[in-house]
Amino acid sequence: MADTQVEPALRERPMSPHLQIYTPLMSMVMSIVHRMTGVALFFGTILLAWWLAAAAIGPDAYASFMALADSTIGRLVLFGYTWALIHHMLGGLRHFIWDTGRGFALGMVDLMAWGTLIVSVSLTLVIWFATFRMMGAM
Repeated sequence: MADTQVEPALRERPMSPHLQIYTPLMSMVMSIVHRMTGVALFFGTILLAWWLAAAAIGPDAYASFMALADSTIGRLVLFGYTWALIHHMLGGLRHFIWDTGRGFALGMVDLMAWGTLIVSVSLTLVIWFATFRMMGAM
């Protein structure tokens, strides 16, 4: 008999909200992207370690790494790593500002989220443009 009394209460429990229920907000999207860039940085750091190890091992190992890095796919990966690094850093600064108790006004939250995206893309493009310019590729 105790089971029949508990069962109706279980049926009336509310479901936990999920991404399919919420309307995506810019700050919510940036939170998800921040986590994704963190994962990308983990794997990108393996490439960074490979580059440093290849430089330490010698010219042949370094040439092997550079052959991959100079390829189209390699440059796309390095471009993505650059963007992920900058975006994650700016997202961390945004969270740091929130940790001080500032920036919680509704308009400011959206402004900071858009700013993180726009500034990260802009800085990535500036860094890559400057790098190609210094290399004489432009």
